[in-house]
Amino acid sequence: MALTPLNELAAFVAVARHKSFTRAGKELRVSTSAVSQTVRMLEERVGGALLSRTTRSVSLTDMGQRLLERAGPGLESALGALEHLSADVSEISGTLRLTVPVMGLATVIEPVIPRFIQEHPHVRVDVRVTDRFVNIVTEGLDAGLRLTESVERDMVQLRLSPSFRFLIVGSPAYLKKHGTPTRPADLAQHECIGYRAPTTGLPYHWELERGRKQLRIAVKGPLVTDDSQFTRRMAVAGVGLAYLAEPELTPALREGTLRAVMEDWAPSVPGLFLYYPHRARASPALKAFVALARKMLPTPTRA
Repeated sequence: MALTPLNELAAFVAVARHKSFTRAGKELRVSTSAVSQTVRMLEERVGGALLSRTTRSVSLTDMGQRLLERAGPGLESALGALEHLSADVSEISGTLRLTVPVMGLATVIEPVIPRFIQEHPHVRVDVRVTDRFVNIVTEGLDAGLRLTESVERDMVQLRLSPSFRFLIVGSPAYLKKHGTPTRPADLAQHECIGYRAPTTGLPYHWELERGRKQLRIAVKGPLVTDDSQFTRRMAVAGVGLAYLAEPELTPALREGTLRAVMEDWAPSVPGLFLYYPHRARASPALKAFVALARKMLPTPTRA
């Protein structure tokens, strides 16, 4: 079958989404060289480079970014329409693509997904776990899960978890050896496990709040990471104090492997919100997921 602009565009979007010709080839079920040749033909058609290629990485040029932003959502919508027709019209089908942070797994995703798959066997669920903020439009996703402060205001937002706190925690062994901090100034005398924001790469300042007083504390210590699960495990191991979302800490607090300190300074957030573009019509699979999540999860309410 002869190549058409739509075939070439599909290959380009797959490479842009995966940042890899090899993974794009696996998705499209063609060879890596075929994908590369197809993208090259599209570049010749538009008269410019869409991708910057090195032996180790693939990234978008400015022209490629503009093409992905303008054509990607339409292509995903068209492919989704074909997926829906591949099964019985009375069944919800296709692929539900979500991006979620680590803290959303135990509280939102893991309770809902098994039953969702059982009730909708024709839907394939693609969950991408990352604490990095993801542009769901350019990456061809149906929806994301984040704190409301991280979501652009032109998005539909649905709350899928109760409010929760961010806590400073330490292991019993660490607290016995170094003492228990009771006020923000005490943190300067403690070993703290730093967190590097995955989206910006910058060190995260611990946010504290008591009444109307709000503080942002730059902490120091022997370890910095961008993985919250690793942070929790290192805190349990006694490396230092950690600052984490309460849902990630529930088992450790219950078992006593971590203890919360300075709880009077713990800030609270409204919860985790599912978001998707206002201008996009939610797919049947996304609508079904939202309906089931709001049925199963505690007090999810509209933002």
